[in-house]
Amino acid sequence: MTAKKFSFLVEDLSKQDHGLIMVMGKGGVGKTTIAAALALGLVDKGRTVNLSTTDPAAHVAETLREQVHGLQVSRIDPKVETQKYIDKIMAAKGPSLNEDEKALLLEDLQSPCTEEVAVFHAFSHIVAQARSGFVVLDTAPTGHSLLLMDAAGAYHRQMMSTFEKQTGSSVNVVTPLMRLQDPDYTKIILVALPEGTPVSQASALQDDLRRANIEPYAWVLNRSVLAAKTKDPLLVARLQGEVKQMQRINDGLSNNLFAIPFQAEPPIGVHALHDLLIK
Repeated sequence: MTAKKFSFLVEDLSKQDHGLIMVMGKGGVGKTTIAAALALGLVDKGRTVNLSTTDPAAHVAETLREQVHGLQVSRIDPKVETQKYIDKIMAAKGPSLNEDEKALLLEDLQSPCTEEVAVFHAFSHIVAQARSGFVVLDTAPTGHSLLLMDAAGAYHRQMMSTFEKQTGSSVNVVTPLMRLQDPDYTKIILVALPEGTPVSQASALQDDLRRANIEPYAWVLNRSVLAAKTKDPLLVARLQGEVKQMQRINDGLSNNLFAIPFQAEPPIGVHALHDLLIK
């Protein structure tokens, strides 16, 4: 059982002129590399792309190493977003408060909940940008991404409840969660290494997404020795293991599987990332 070339994934995604592409997976599987390569591939196809990250490590800029015409690079920084949110609330509420009331409001805004709300607002803004162009989101390697989706779900339920109470009937409201659940709007790309544990971890993440009614679009197996078409007899056991994992994915996890050949050196820089699209 084999996987399709990574370049075919870019071809598939570029058939639309906008959309949200979320690259997800455990830490160390190459999410940032995959996200950057997809973004570059879409730019090559003439698409407008914002490559963003919620990863606290913010490796996107280090991976690209240079600016690319047509590609915007951004980051959801929790500290920055929290301060922006606090400043916005203080500017809106402050003029009508005395000094003691301002101090009390500012104290309330120092709670951990403020950061969650601020990051969610930033995440919602990124999701909305995909209405007019492509947004490729390199997500954090921890549970942060699922927390964002939980926040989207809570916001969705709150909005539906509020509108139903106000109108007595359901209202056509498009929430961030609904955007994530819309396969025409959002494409989830799960990244794993062609080994048992990483595939199991990606499978568990897929189960979490499906519980939120979000169906992943494709899987990408990174650092595939099989895709590199090596003939080294010392790698026979590794190749057999990869075939088993590919079969496992195709037999029940996803029918849309792509692979990136193993490389001795990590692809860093625009030129190296472009090479991924032609192998």
